Amino acid sequence: MINCELLDLRALVAVAEGRSFHRAAQQLNLSQPALSRRIQKLEHSVGTVLIERTTRHVRLTAAGREVVPLIRRMLDEVDGSLVGLMADGERQAGRITLASVPSATVRFLPEVLQRFGQDYRNTRVRILDLSATDCAEAVRTGEAEFGLSLPVSTDADLSYEPLHDDPYGLVCRKDDPLASMADVAWSDLADLRLVTVHRASGNRTTLEAGLAAQGIHLTWFYEVTRLTSALALVDAGLGPSILPRLACAGPEARDLVWRPLGEPVIFRTIGLLKRPSAPISPAAARLVTLLAEAWQAA
Repeated sequence: MINCELLDLRALVAVAEGRSFHRAAQQLNLSQPALSRRIQKLEHSVGTVLIERTTRHVRLTAAGREVVPLIRRMLDEVDGSLVGLMADGERQAGRITLASVPSATVRFLPEVLQRFGQDYRNTRVRILDLSATDCAEAVRTGEAEFGLSLPVSTDADLSYEPLHDDPYGLVCRKDDPLASMADVAWSDLADLRLVTVHRASGNRTTLEAGLAAQGIHLTWFYEVTRLTSALALVDAGLGPSILPRLACAGPEARDLVWRPLGEPVIFRTIGLLKRPSAPISPAAARLVTLLAEAWQAA
């Protein structure tokens, strides 16, 4: 039988999330030696090393990466159960963890969370901003209850339900000549030096697949890792970009213009990723419904 306390488990999760014994000790109001003893006690109980610590890095071992998502969900359930039923007919407390490609929720999330809080006042929401591949892994391992992501290759462990088609369009500065054109065609972009995200991005993969199917060739001149970096380069006047509409709905693009492109219309699909073996909770289902309503009204 494994002999451990809840604080031992919380210690492991705190170190894993903060990647620092110092930050974890502060969070749990423990001294660093006390925290280390709790981790060592837990590792002795399970019979394997869970955390590798060097002078420069703190990281989970393979066993640690496997067990931490399970412990995190267990602690969430314990915390929710301890609160019990709230007074005055309020919903039961708990926490939802969702994984999302950042551009899927950047425009709507604050408003949606306000509406969600009217029904689930004491339900905490934890959002993991991840790539499409990492969203799938977070849902598969149970770290996230559900994901909002681009389509990924699924297996028996995952299901995918399309929720919203998000078209690609031109992103440029307001003083760019393209911004004043009545209609912008793909051919208008043929000779431009364009900003793009790297090939590992699901947004780039989806866009290039659509362009290849239509025989459209564009010149990607500047390549960055994140959508926010692409918007920064466009804002600096280095060139326009081709990005999904939702990706340009946040504050980073407030001084830029997003214009639809004529036929063919190329779009990415945002959908719900979940594990069929673990149906999402009523609170999570409500949050998904509110997000879908916000997308449809956009």
